[in-house]
Amino acid sequence: MGHDLPRPTSDPETQRALALDALAAILPADRRDRLATVLSDEDVATLRHLAKRGIGDNTLRALASDLAYLEAWCRTAVGAALPWPAPESLVLKFVAHHLWDPAERATDPDHGMPEEVASRLRIEGVLRSAGPHAPQTVQRRLASWSTLHRWKGLDGPFGSPSLKTAMRLAVRAADRSRRRKSATAVTRDVLDAMLATCSTTSLVDLRDRAILLVGFASGGRRRSELADLRVERLCDEEPVPADPSDPTSELLPCMTIRLGRTKTSAADDDRFAVIAGRPVEALKAWLAAARIAAGPVFRGIDRWGNIDGKALTAQTINVIVKKRAALGGIEAGKVSAHGLRSGYLTEAARQGVSLPEAMAQSQHRSVQQAARYYDEVGRRSGKAVRIET
Repeated sequence: MGHDLPRPTSDPETQRALALDALAAILPADRRDRLATVLSDEDVATLRHLAKRGIGDNTLRALASDLAYLEAWCRTAVGAALPWPAPESLVLKFVAHHLWDPAERATDPDHGMPEEVASRLRIEGVLRSAGPHAPQTVQRRLASWSTLHRWKGLDGPFGSPSLKTAMRLAVRAADRSRRRKSATAVTRDVLDAMLATCSTTSLVDLRDRAILLVGFASGGRRRSELADLRVERLCDEEPVPADPSDPTSELLPCMTIRLGRTKTSAADDDRFAVIAGRPVEALKAWLAAARIAAGPVFRGIDRWGNIDGKALTAQTINVIVKKRAALGGIEAGKVSAHGLRSGYLTEAARQGVSLPEAMAQSQHRSVQQAARYYDEVGRRSGKAVRIET
């Protein structure tokens, strides 16, 4: 009597999870499992199509995250899957649910996102904000929504006058204070305090020291770029003089880091950063101690000192930076991984590095955004703030 062959898996959620496995290099396993419970078959097909078209890994992660949130919100708020194309009324509802006035909410419980919707999204682990969302978050999700419409060949209501008006009024009503992603810029003095907390030869200290020095010196790399860094993108260069104006000065080890694509880079961008001196030494010390010759540069370490084969996540990079800041005596909550980015430009301005040269290293695309750090340093060091009355 023959054995029955196993039947093909017909559970839609399992099939979506298997389909998402094709994106294993981009989406972590836990993320894929959660997305499979939220996204529709059409959503998964769209993401796989975008991956085949060569869209940047970070951009695809952001699109997948935003799409999952939109699907979860829509099913909870209106009891149906996200429609394509989205009607203008649904997009306006999304804005109203996420940008609202806390003062008005205190007197009108129906203002903003209904509490039962918010509670359900929190239980599902989708919603974290206790108040109105940051306008930038809402604008990014609307942009992702619009992008997905274009990829599907559909027209959406995202450029309609009513939506633009609603966004303008909602942002004003939300009245969220404009806070930096990191309240404290990781300038040289702050960085030195953090480095002092990882000065031993333990694997954890060697790794964290390399993360801090490379993240800062390479132009203030984003946490996602540090998480994505691979040995294959590192290239040793000829040593360079410590003083660029004096060829006879001490020679420093030098290395080029080829950077991956981000949401602001084009497909054919040859993006790179150059590091020299301490950052190169710290990076090589970590790679040698961890015996990493290929693959992800920054990896997890368990309590027994075993090194994981997978890369750290961007979130873990952020946790490491915050931990080192706290150990260095910096007020809790004042520093995040973005502080490396803002700190680099602030320190460059302090040391008289030209803005174009600093931007070439940091890869900032917006002159206005980068110049803001230079303007702030200039104002603090200028005569105008020292006039006595």
